[in-house]
Amino acid sequence: MSLELTINNDIKTAMLAKDKLRLETLRSIKAGILLAKTAEKATEITEDFEIKMLQKMAKQRKESAAIYNQQNRPELAEKELAEATIIEQYLPQQLSEEEITDLLQKIIAETGATSAKDMGKVMGAASKQLAGKADGRLISETVKKLLS
Repeated sequence: MSLELTINNDIKTAMLAKDKLRLETLRSIKAGILLAKTAEKATEITEDFEIKMLQKMAKQRKESAAIYNQQNRPELAEKELAEATIIEQYLPQQLSEEEITDLLQKIIAETGATSAKDMGKVMGAASKQLAGKADGRLISETVKKLLS
């Protein structure tokens, strides 16, 4: 089932359950999908695009929560984190650090990388294989550790 259909069904469920936070979050996801569909150069929305869009939305919520915490607004930070949690439910299961390290070691062996100069080759292959399954920053940090 496509993300759009899933979101629409979950919006109905949230409305019936009167779950205001979940409903608001799902509507923001739906709005993102609709904006992508109606963009000027819109083609068919792929699963990769949906994953990237959801990751971006979750990341925005977490960054907002961090800012709210810095400004001593815990009630707003809590709401943003709750929204991020709801969004993450629609993302693929994230890999653990050990799984990421194992996969990156295989990629390093396949590409023949030996030093930090080869980081670009490794990151290119890793980004394709781990898209949506791991945070880009975590991948980058792990590659740096393994190549140094």
